[in-house]
Amino acid sequence: MKSLIGPDVTRRTFLVSSSTAVAATMVPGAAHGAPAAAAAAPSMTTTSIEVNGKTHRLELDTRVTLLDALREHLHLTGTKKGCDHGQCGACTVLVNGRRVNACLTLAVMHDGDRITTIEGLGTPAELHPMQAAFVKHDGFQCGYCTPGQICSAVGALDEIKRGVPSHASASLTSIPVVTADELRERMSGNICRCGAYSNIIEAITEVAEGKA
Repeated sequence: MKSLIGPDVTRRTFLVSSSTAVAATMVPGAAHGAPAAAAAAPSMTTTSIEVNGKTHRLELDTRVTLLDALREHLHLTGTKKGCDHGQCGACTVLVNGRRVNACLTLAVMHDGDRITTIEGLGTPAELHPMQAAFVKHDGFQCGYCTPGQICSAVGALDEIKRGVPSHASASLTSIPVVTADELRERMSGNICRCGAYSNIIEAITEVAEGKA
């Protein structure tokens, strides 16, 4: 069989030329000499949000999540990034008093909203009753989930106080009763890898009984 590689074309140069030709066909437009499409520029907008009682005006990419706005732009790192898919609850904050997974919502959607993070509930010198109860009952081990757990617990008790039923509620029309089953259902979106669930329920129950 006659070789296709002549005296001026070595096997190495032939293979390099062939690979380059194949790669070129895999780039859109390259085969026609068109330049590759430039990456789209980010769409920026100004968003005003109130965080822990202080108003912030932020120039943000419209794709920035509320979680990243809090952590990366305002440096409030108490709100944790866990799964970043809304499954672990570590990023739970209160938006206008209601629980929200900050990783699942865009910051620009909250223009004018009132955000409360773990830093806004209390201080080391003056703890929120829920923070104090978590400390008293050792409702944490590694502590990574704790900010989200506490924000979620505060929101859950407020839901009960407002009469919002859950799947564990006995009635859809009467005010829910604070029971362990009720709290487990309402806190089921917050995962604790260390397994401090029983202590967390005890802490929330104590705050509920104190009508905090």
